[in-house]
Amino acid sequence: MIAIIDYDAGNLASVERAVSYLGFKCIVTNNIKTINSSERIIFPGVGAAGAAMNSLKRLGLDSVIKQAVINGKPMLGICLGTQIIMEYSEENETPCLKIIDGFVKAFPPDIKSKDGSRLKIPHMGWNGLENIKKHPVLSDLHEDDEFYFVHGYYPNPNDSEHILGTTDYGISFASVIGFNNIIATQFHPEKSGRPGLSLLKNFCMWNYG
Repeated sequence: MIAIIDYDAGNLASVERAVSYLGFKCIVTNNIKTINSSERIIFPGVGAAGAAMNSLKRLGLDSVIKQAVINGKPMLGICLGTQIIMEYSEENETPCLKIIDGFVKAFPPDIKSKDGSRLKIPHMGWNGLENIKKHPVLSDLHEDDEFYFVHGYYPNPNDSEHILGTTDYGISFASVIGFNNIIATQFHPEKSGRPGLSLLKNFCMWNYG
């Protein structure tokens, strides 16, 4: 069973539908016993970092997630779930889960494309991946695949080895991060068509270690 963590951060139904479509059993839950007994965890979310961390703490899920990582349980972070596994977010000046060393940064307000035109924030729509590292969950992805993004902040790990893929939006930012039993995407695989479903399927079959 795959636990999709419900911490009042939205975007859960589309993840559940995608995982079920792929033929894997999943449950949207904030029940600690259910999460602890699951085989793997998906940690999605949209919204603001401050509110998300408040919900995680209120529900007691912050410590549950950290312990699952320590225990080696495979975990996939999506969008906000990718950001708040970092140490700190500039959004709401929020201390986060501190699972991966580094910070969540805001896109510069004057960000521009290579041709000098002003780019909109949030970064919204389809974009590709570059510098994709070898990883079982990323094994079927290519640099001409595109994925769906909606975000004004991005993860910035201290260790470049934790950056598994990058995306260009005025700047090059980490769009896939991870280490050991964690992998996390700034984009929404559940909304990204065939490449996103391929990534989700690989995660659902990934046995770390």
